[in-house]
Amino acid sequence: MAKPKSFEASMERLQQIVDLLEENEAPLDETIALFEEGLKLIKSCDDQLKAFEQKVEELTKAEGESE
Repeated sequence: MAKPKSFEASMERLQQIVDLLEENEAPLDETIALFEEGLKLIKSCDDQLKAFEQKVEELTKAEGESE
């Protein structure tokens, strides 16, 4: 299984996909493939953000308990 892209790399690729889709010059099959890739990247970014948020909550809670 391939290593997931970093959040920043995923966002950069997502922006590239948006730009390509906005140009509206790709063939339909390529457009669908780009759209599908974009959806996967959105899910990956969302999952990463949720994990980051949970980690921050754990850290702030642990910090609050140690005081």
